[in-house]
Amino acid sequence: MKIVQATGKRKNAIAKVTIKQGKGIIKVNNVPIDSYQPRLSRLKLKEPLLIAGNAVDKVNINVNVIGGGITSQAEASRLGIAKALVEFSKSDKLKDQFLKYDRNLLVADVRRKETHKPNRHGKARAKRQKSYR
Repeated sequence: MKIVQATGKRKNAIAKVTIKQGKGIIKVNNVPIDSYQPRLSRLKLKEPLLIAGNAVDKVNINVNVIGGGITSQAEASRLGIAKALVEFSKSDKLKDQFLKYDRNLLVADVRRKETHKPNRHGKARAKRQKSYR
């Protein structure tokens, strides 16, 4: 039995995806994907599944995601699912389809929050105002 593991990261969210042969059961943090809330995140998670087409019916996908916010978790999971599907199928055609649709399905977004600087009243760039009166 073939088992493939992949990871996806977005901001502080980290998703660990496990794919193995099965009946098409997809769970995110032990919740079926059709019950996942909010709806926009569910649609984001389903994008790589819709592009992959019939290949998804023959595999079980289990996603464990921690950290970050709701949207970041959905995007990290989406990245992990796409990477795992490409590795499982070993198909350049599927990889090309993902890249053509959205490059962020296979390539992580490396942007992070800018660190806070001293004497900037809690922001990364905003400086204290000066008053000469």
